[in-house]
Order: sequence, then structure tokens, then C-alpha cells
Amino acid sequence: MVARNLDQPEAHPRRLAADGHRVIVNYAGSVAAAEELAADIVRSGGQATAHQADVGDAAAVARMFDSAEAAFGGIDILVNNAGIMRLAPMAQSDDALVDSQIAINLKGTVNTLREAARRLQDGGRIVNLSTSVVGLKLETCGIYAATKAAVEALTGILAKELRGRGITINAVAPGPTATALFLDGKSPELVERMAKMSPLERLGTLEDIAAAVSFLTGPDGGWINGQVLRANGGMI
Repeated sequence: MVARNLDQPEAHPRRLAADGHRVIVNYAGSVAAAEELAADIVRSGGQATAHQADVGDAAAVARMFDSAEAAFGGIDILVNNAGIMRLAPMAQSDDALVDSQIAINLKGTVNTLREAARRLQDGGRIVNLSTSVVGLKLETCGIYAATKAAVEALTGILAKELRGRGITINAVAPGPTATALFLDGKSPELVERMAKMSPLERLGTLEDIAAAVSFLTGPDGGWINGQVLRANGGMI
């Protein structure tokens, strides 16, 4: 199994380790944080190891898959949740803003999906992380939403390309979720207003999203394939 994130990585690996999966935690920015998370999972009775790779680097992604295969003998699940969000109106979206999001959100997903298509064991599961902003179409989110819309398209196409192997691939599209990725740079008033957009009148939590991933990677999600699950409390 491969689970990795650029923003608050704890919830997905912890939940999937609790589900009985052996976990590779990949982290781009902090080896120490990933190693501590893996060690904590082991202390809790799970199996985990850490690996560092820039998902925008195809060779580094290949080495990550090599590490997973060496550690556990094969890969059954890929959770694609690395991502960055940099917001600006289209007129102010400079090349750095565009290129960085394409490199991580889109090219990073392409790199991991390509390796998974070659290496995932039959009967495996892939979960990509998208965003409900694709449907909400909020101002200043154009480039970010465009990269995630591409991820949703890749999800449906790869589901068909993997025909005959028993592999499912789906996407989870969170709404506003209480992570640093969402909260940084936003006023308390804006956060409250966005929380109220959902009929459940709160932000999502990392645990909410991890539960959706757990469903799609578990036995009850086996008939769900090529779909986008909008985990947003009914916002859209």
C-alpha cells in the first residue's frame, strides 16, 4: 500500500493501518514527520514504513514503488492525496502559481497512476483526491480546480483501461476541510461563511475524508469504480 500527502498526512495512513493494511508513508517535505508517523503506527500495532519522494519526479515515484515492493512484496492500494492549493484570480495567476500546481496535482498524479497501472496487483484499489471546488467553481480557484478536474477525468479513463484486472479506481472530492491547506490565509469570518455553505453547517475533518477513503479501499467499496465521491456534507 502507498499513502502519502503534502498536507497533514496523519489521518489516511492511520485509518488504513487500523483497517489492517500495511502502509508506506511518502512525504515530500519532512522525513522526520513521516518516520515518526510510521513509527507511531507500528507502536499502535500496525505495519508501516516511510519513504520520501517528490511525486512530480517520475524517477522518484518509481523508486517509491520499488521501496513499497521491497518492504511488503507487492502493492495493493494507492491513495493519491499529495496536493497544493495556490489561489489567485486568473489575471494574476503567474507562471509559478500555474506550474507548481500542475507539477504536483496533475503531473504527480499521472506519475503515480502510471506506476500503479503497471505494478498494482490484480484486485487492487486506487483512490485519487480531487476537490468539490470542481463543482463549486469558486473565484480564485481556477488553476487548482483545473488540475483536480483533470484528476477526475484520469480516474474515469483509467478505470476502463484497467478492465479485466479487478482493480477499482475512484476519486474522493472533499469540500472545505479543517486542514492547514484550507485554513491558511483565510479570515475567521470567511472560514465560518464557508462552513455554513454545507447543510450540516461545519467544515469537514480529516477523519471524515479518511472514512471515505477507507470505504473505497475496503470490501464494501468493491462495486464502486470510476466514480467521484463528493465528501462535502451536501454542499454540492
